Amino acid sequence: MAPYDIVGNVAIIKFPRGIKSKAKKAIAKRFLASYKHITTILEKSEKFKGRLRTQKTKYIAGVKTKEALHKENGCEFRFNVDSCYFSPRLSNERKEIAKVVKRGERVLVMFGGVGVYAIVISKLSKAEKIISVEISKACNKYAEVNVKRNKVKNVGIVQGDVRRVVPALNDKFDRIIMARPNLEESFLSVAFGKAKKGTIIHYYGFYSEDEMGFMRDMISDEAELTGKKIKILKIKKAGDIGVRAFRYRADVKVLS
Repeated sequence: MAPYDIVGNVAIIKFPRGIKSKAKKAIAKRFLASYKHITTILEKSEKFKGRLRTQKTKYIAGVKTKEALHKENGCEFRFNVDSCYFSPRLSNERKEIAKVVKRGERVLVMFGGVGVYAIVISKLSKAEKIISVEISKACNKYAEVNVKRNKVKNVGIVQGDVRRVVPALNDKFDRIIMARPNLEESFLSVAFGKAKKGTIIHYYGFYSEDEMGFMRDMISDEAELTGKKIKILKIKKAGDIGVRAFRYRADVKVLS
């Protein structure tokens, strides 16, 4: 079987190069017959790319749509698989973060996508307020749909570049989730600007195993430049992104 990803009711298959259209359709039909919850088969044309993490897929079989409905952690999320990046592999990661959010916390989610972190946190915690910031207009439209779909009342969706939008927010936050894509810029200075004493920042970075020292030094240097004293509580693997390359999460506490 060719490599594939399942996102809700949609399967995205990466077919071998040179395979004929008839063979693709035959594989797709067998896939639909084997997985009753899958209603649409798409072909993966290219990897996610660019700051907005978009991809291109091609319809192969089933219901003709690129809109997925994904269920996780007692929540439902609707989104377009081409225009909105979404990783079902981070379901346990999102649950883990939500479970450590304390009652009454004010939470900021940077790079919030279709609202998944914010909504899972709302459902699984007693947070007072959660703000999700995302630059993509397409993702934000779905985030607003998903807030209504999941009937959460304490989630605010903000569209815009985090470098412009976050500094303009009136709040300081108890917890900041930086669910950032694989970009060169860390954006930690933006997060530190909205942190106070005791704030916990969950920073996601993409590194090989031998770059852990670099990650620690980078976080410490960014904190020093913004006048913050911090303690790195933990760094853990939060999934792989390629050959010997991983998504890591650093839990950082602001001391002053």
